[in-house]
Amino acid sequence: MRWKINIKGDFFEVRKLTNTIIENENLILKKIYSKIIFSQSKIIIFLLFLLSIFSIFNALKVKVDASSDSLVLDGDKDLQLFREVGKRYKSEDFYVIAYTPKNDIFEKDSLENLKKLVNDLELVNGVSSVVSILDVPLLYSPMLSMSDLNSELNSLRDPSINTEMARDEYLNSPIYKKLLLSDDSKTTVLQVNLQRDEKYHKLLEKRNNLRTFLLKNKSLNDEKNTLISVEKEFKSYSYELSKKHEDQVSKIREILGNYESSTESIYLGGLPMIATDMVDFVKNDLKTFGVGIFLFIILLLSIIFRKLLLVALPILSCLFTNILVLGILGFFDWRLTVISSNFVAILLIINLAISVHLIVRFQELQSLYPSYKNEHLVIKMISQMLRPCLYTALTTIVAFMSLVISGIRPVIDFGLMMTLGVVIALCTNFIIIPLGLFLAARPDSSLRESQSDDLPFTLNFAKLTQSHGNIILFLAIIILFFSFYGIRMLKVENRFIDYFDSSTEIYKGMELIDNKLGGTVPLEIILKGKKSAESVDDFDDFDDFDDFDNISSKEESNEVSYWFSQAGLNEIGSIHQYLDNLEETGKVSSLFTLYQVANDLIGGQVDDIQLALIYKSLPTSVKDAMVYPYFHELSDEARITLRVKETSYNLNRSELLKSIKRQMENILGYTEAEYNLTGMLVLYNNMLQSLYASQILTLGMVFLAITAMLIVLFKSLSLALIGITPNLMASFFILGAMGWADIPLDMMTITIAAICIGIGVDNTIHYIHRYQREFLVDEDYVASMYRSHASIGRAMFYTSITIIFGFSILVLSNFNPSIYFGVLSGIAMLMALIGSLFLLPRLIILFRPLGKK
Repeated sequence: MRWKINIKGDFFEVRKLTNTIIENENLILKKIYSKIIFSQSKIIIFLLFLLSIFSIFNALKVKVDASSDSLVLDGDKDLQLFREVGKRYKSEDFYVIAYTPKNDIFEKDSLENLKKLVNDLELVNGVSSVVSILDVPLLYSPMLSMSDLNSELNSLRDPSINTEMARDEYLNSPIYKKLLLSDDSKTTVLQVNLQRDEKYHKLLEKRNNLRTFLLKNKSLNDEKNTLISVEKEFKSYSYELSKKHEDQVSKIREILGNYESSTESIYLGGLPMIATDMVDFVKNDLKTFGVGIFLFIILLLSIIFRKLLLVALPILSCLFTNILVLGILGFFDWRLTVISSNFVAILLIINLAISVHLIVRFQELQSLYPSYKNEHLVIKMISQMLRPCLYTALTTIVAFMSLVISGIRPVIDFGLMMTLGVVIALCTNFIIIPLGLFLAARPDSSLRESQSDDLPFTLNFAKLTQSHGNIILFLAIIILFFSFYGIRMLKVENRFIDYFDSSTEIYKGMELIDNKLGGTVPLEIILKGKKSAESVDDFDDFDDFDDFDNISSKEESNEVSYWFSQAGLNEIGSIHQYLDNLEETGKVSSLFTLYQVANDLIGGQVDDIQLALIYKSLPTSVKDAMVYPYFHELSDEARITLRVKETSYNLNRSELLKSIKRQMENILGYTEAEYNLTGMLVLYNNMLQSLYASQILTLGMVFLAITAMLIVLFKSLSLALIGITPNLMASFFILGAMGWADIPLDMMTITIAAICIGIGVDNTIHYIHRYQREFLVDEDYVASMYRSHASIGRAMFYTSITIIFGFSILVLSNFNPSIYFGVLSGIAMLMALIGSLFLLPRLIILFRPLGKK
């Protein structure tokens, strides 16, 4: 039997009866608000003003961290190896410049411009050297002998050099192929090396050593205090270093701008530049999201409430909350990252949702009790809304706190920041909104008249639920199958370049370097030391060593590493050539490169005696360029470096690393103890691969925690399971949609499902809480649905629309994961709203968890 509505008044009389049944306001709340907040309103306002001033001052200190550390797993064991290898080989940060002149690069004018550019870059503060085609030694233009290596080597700066021979050397020699010149000879690369900042690395090492030590000895307070001090010093100095890089990038771009007229294209790249630009993206996003959502809030509230006071109070609450949170972040030097750049937008949305619920409830009470004073109405509003708002805040906190288990530092910080923000938003709304309504609200009799004449539009949703309940259940099952199939297609592999808009310099530079100049993302293979080769002194026959006229056989010699024997170099060569033939790799460098050059210069196969003497006789400048980057004498290890083409659509990092490991172990016979893979590719892949496990753990934790909270709140297991169902379906749907749309999981999208359950369940809590009260009136499931839709359903609709359109502001970001996050979160919240207004009441009517009529 369908429930009938008396449009002219009975419906609202029943609503009034509902409120009459629950008349016992919380006496403690009444005392708190009446005797503290309302009676001391001027003092409260003054304290809020002082707190705002203090927060604004500290909010100006908020800093942004976009270092490479923010892209790796917290506590990753491979991170320690990566840092050790960097220290061992004294790796420097560097910028990369892709330079394409209008004329042929070997023409006189082009080379003169290139010389000027190199000279200008060398004058930039903090630059140690600039590597270009101008200065690298030429060994094949013409072909040198081994003895020539002890004399000064020619370069392209020498006017007598044959440029065509040099061109051929850059394109085909083992050293320079895929390194300095593109295959079409149009583009060259300049590597701008930066001075190694020893202070930064010492602080980093000290901090990491203390962290490792305290993981094993947690009870040592002195070391904990030392770590806090070192963390603070490291943060401060790393910020100084980032500012230094920011100045360098600005200066280099200013220099490059002077050469744009003579070039077809000139792009700046490198990790320091990417980090600097990402900081700018974060700062721009903070401004864009803040201003965009602020304007959107004003527009939306004006449409919903059409009263200055009811528009001003939520805006005031939103502003105060965000200023206070930013002030706390600035005070404790808690830094923003690319992931947390949208926290301002999300916090505004969450804050506004609470404000709208409170004000809509106040309007309902005002229409039902037009003769009541503001104080009575406000306290009634608080007593009825505190419990559901508290639980909705707690479920949202659970969702954000679940991100802590991700192991990814930016995601962890984002979860903690949002947890802090939700707590402050709840407190702020229950101070500013009640205080503002108490002081400034005026009786509005038009509310009752208008609502009596025009039934709430949300009743239409109730009619559809009653009339087409079975269709709703059928569609829910279809969506579930759609979602599960899409989830099976989810992946974590992505192209880092796709994080950025194609118009950005990061995108253009990475694409050019990847396609024409040997790849961008570094990967390294470290081969552990083996037995040493025989001493040079053990050999008496030097008859075949005619090219070494300047080498004295009487020179004192020591044992030479296995890696400088034919067996060792051929072993390295087999790995080198395998890597060089992979589709995903670009430039590969190792000791095998030197071996190939030596064979070319001698004109035959170099034997162990010659290899030993080559190693001893090479001048320091040649060793610095061709030996020491690929061989560490003290640890007797060999190093193979390669660059991976990050822009390749076929790149699968995990499969690439697995295939290299299979080659090393199954084909070449290495054990895991005899080699290591390291580099940013390994660290980034570790982070990506952890996302699957993190997604499962996060969703599982959120589901269990929120279900437990719903059981406590509603005192019913069945009602709790019914309540969580629409939100789980919304999260599954968005994950399935990502699978169907081929959108990979990353540091941003991994947060969507958990956050949407946490925020989406707010609707469920408000609806069921209201439904339980309505059910007390007549114990009629269908009638209770209509009354719930007419009251809390309207607030749910407004808040959800606010959240959906609020998330849409993120499409203005320059960081593509933020755009995905905004669009997908908006869709998920729309699904959660539909679930709460259609599926949830249908399930309640179907399973009757409140008992039979």
